[in-house]
Amino acid sequence: MASSSSIAVRELPLFPLPEVVLFPGRPLPLHIFEFRYRMMMNTILEDDRRFGVLMVDPIGGEIAKVGCCAEVIRFQRLPDDRMKILTLGQQRFRVLEYVREKPYRVGLVEWIEDEPPTEDLRPLARDVEKLLRDVVHLSAKLIDQKIELPDDLPSLPLELSYWVAGNLYGVASEQQTLLEMQDTMARLQRESEILTSTRNHLAARTALKDVLKS
Repeated sequence: MASSSSIAVRELPLFPLPEVVLFPGRPLPLHIFEFRYRMMMNTILEDDRRFGVLMVDPIGGEIAKVGCCAEVIRFQRLPDDRMKILTLGQQRFRVLEYVREKPYRVGLVEWIEDEPPTEDLRPLARDVEKLLRDVVHLSAKLIDQKIELPDDLPSLPLELSYWVAGNLYGVASEQQTLLEMQDTMARLQRESEILTSTRNHLAARTALKDVLKS
């Protein structure tokens, strides 16, 4: 019997972006100016407003095989047919093959989801949230500015894992690894490691700053 994910295959216009990894539930604003992508947007706005975002490795130029579907929430037409759009990440997908590459890429994709968890992930999610709050508190202390997490920070483990991954900066390859994982626990555990390392680094810098001040 075929799994539901292997049945859920569709063609999707694709937008490769250098060092951009989109996650479900996360916003992505874009400025569309290249002719081929203006064509793509005009086409999808008449359809279901969805396209796929794939990360491009800036060094090798390699395009990732796993990406996230983006849905256009708002758009504004600018002079010269340029466009500002706001998109929101929907479900993840894997590219099975390219159907065409001109004027823009269109891929045959299958949707992917995390495997159902076999144990309660809420304690792990709470640990990750506490680490996140520690990192934000130390960052604010270090730069003497107020930084606050949003009031609507996701509480469900899967959504929290996407939120944390989507808010990591300057580590696109790490984000891509997190996007490709199909195990919520493994994603949260990896985020716990990243946040612990960041917290320790910030704590050391904050301590040094306090010493130099005194």
